[in-house]
Amino acid sequence: MYVGVDLGGSKIAAAIVNDEGEILERVHMPTKADAGPEAVVDGVIKACEALLDGAGKPPLSIGIGVPGTVRDDIGLVVFTPNLPLLNIPMTKELSAKYNCPVRLGNDANCAALGEAVAGGAKGAKSVAMITLGTGLGGGIIIGGKLHTGLSGAGGEIGHMVIFAGGRKCGCGRLGCWEGYGAATGLKITALEYMQNHPESKMWELCDGSAERLDGRIVFDAYRAGDPAAKLAVGMYTEHLAIGIVNIVNILEPELFCVGGGLSNAWDCLEEPLNTAVEQEKFMRFSEGAPKTKLVKAVLGNDAGIIGAAMLGREWV
Repeated sequence: MYVGVDLGGSKIAAAIVNDEGEILERVHMPTKADAGPEAVVDGVIKACEALLDGAGKPPLSIGIGVPGTVRDDIGLVVFTPNLPLLNIPMTKELSAKYNCPVRLGNDANCAALGEAVAGGAKGAKSVAMITLGTGLGGGIIIGGKLHTGLSGAGGEIGHMVIFAGGRKCGCGRLGCWEGYGAATGLKITALEYMQNHPESKMWELCDGSAERLDGRIVFDAYRAGDPAAKLAVGMYTEHLAIGIVNIVNILEPELFCVGGGLSNAWDCLEEPLNTAVEQEKFMRFSEGAPKTKLVKAVLGNDAGIIGAAMLGREWV
């Protein structure tokens, strides 16, 4: 058995996972980020203890998915923008207690691995995945294994620039894909159209308050036929397609998997994204050639837990 831990801003989710990526048992507990880094690390340890103490045997490995940058080679959480973790050792105590490898991974990388093992990308040897939430995370799998780069920060495809001099990203660069493809990017795009369309149904759905606008409202208005929402979603899918086509042209993976909260609007996104990829990819002139398939992630929040658990599978 393997243990996967998904470290989130408000809660820690952990589970025992088998070789097939099936969750056998799970626990949840608060992250207690306000109490400082020691409390967060202690929460991860307690989540593992809740699963393993009394289990009768140690796990083959423990994997921890972290919303930030990690150094898996030395068991260090380098930086997490939404948690008080800066150069914090995370694995030593767990490794000593359970006498097993303890691996660290970025949460989006873990989600990609989880979908490849047991989800929407199951069975594919090469996968690119994006998670569309508050940010735009990414993960790349080549030859059935995560590609994490020289120092572990590989796969941050949300920070590829798609518009030189564009919107300022939280990372400090201008024009990152995240600034256009994440939920916050969709909100900015929708607000630009709403300012010119006071009659838009989006205003009605957010009770006249721009602060209440979110992705669900934009897509609900789109489905209702609202002209401003159609313009906003059309522009948003163009922004998404730019990045997807770039990745397809660079990697040409078997599958491109789309997850995160905004993937729940797959009924609105699937057709325009597929059309854009087919029209713009470099291999569009090669008839009969294998082509990358766009798919929706299916595991939801379990993807990160399963992927974290599978980080250690190559060790054993």
